[in-house]
Amino acid sequence: MKKLLISFLTLITTTIVCAQQDAQYTQYMYNMSVINPAYTTGNLGIVNFGALHRTQWVGVDGAPKSSNIFAHTPIDEKIEVGFSLVNDNIGDVVKENNLYADFAYKLDLEENGNLSLGLKAGVTFFDVNFNGFTLESGDVFTDPDFAENINRSYFNMGLGAFYNKDNYYVGLSVPNILNAKHLDRDNGRYQGTEQMHVFLTGGYVYEVNELFKVKPAFMTKMVKGSPMSLDLTANVLYDDKFEFGLGYRINDSFSGMFNVRATSELRIGYAYDHTIGNLGPFSSGSHEVFVLYDYDLFNLNRGYNKSPRFF
Repeated sequence: MKKLLISFLTLITTTIVCAQQDAQYTQYMYNMSVINPAYTTGNLGIVNFGALHRTQWVGVDGAPKSSNIFAHTPIDEKIEVGFSLVNDNIGDVVKENNLYADFAYKLDLEENGNLSLGLKAGVTFFDVNFNGFTLESGDVFTDPDFAENINRSYFNMGLGAFYNKDNYYVGLSVPNILNAKHLDRDNGRYQGTEQMHVFLTGGYVYEVNELFKVKPAFMTKMVKGSPMSLDLTANVLYDDKFEFGLGYRINDSFSGMFNVRATSELRIGYAYDHTIGNLGPFSSGSHEVFVLYDYDLFNLNRGYNKSPRFF
């Protein structure tokens, strides 16, 4: 019990006291608007809805869980708007809810593709509840960082750029520019901050023939106080319906992915991560599911077909 408690407090302390890390996603290419407000689809009359849930490090007490819902749609040929709600939960102790609105302005570069510039703004609700913490007999709970619960909200904003052509994209974004402070003491020291994250993403669709497409992609995440994270994936799309893929997060995990286009509007996917880092011996891996739905708002695009939804 004592080792379990120490492991749990270490996980919590790493999250709060050092650098507050944004959630990681294996299927990031289908979750793009959450990290980049400049992400656009350009499908007039179509509202793109999505939901994703990730259960990380199954078997480790207090391991993170993350869920989000998002939607975006063009309102004309140049402007696209959206929103996202992201919930991060660590052991039912640390809970963070992020509600953001997105605005993107799209520049048509004609034969040179499209460049979008985006702005994200919203509120983060940060809660820490230490009620119910139980220590073994004889232990003394003296750390002031765990002495009282925390309930705060704060404003944040982000910026992004997204460039794409018909068969590839590159994105650069900072979804949280402001360094919000979570914990403070009477001496003015801050033990926890929401650090700025920088995401660099890219993907390519290579058409092998009429039935098969190969879709390599990458995502790099950089944040002060933590090592750089790099995700590499390669998916194979068959008949624009069935997709299989493999991924590797440097020094962290290997992944397997699958998704299916159940109808012309609906796509459902699943990913499994096999952890190879320090938590590997204690975890049975991580699980992630997503649902994407394209709603024809004015019934103007019945039967439409678009590029594989990297974009």
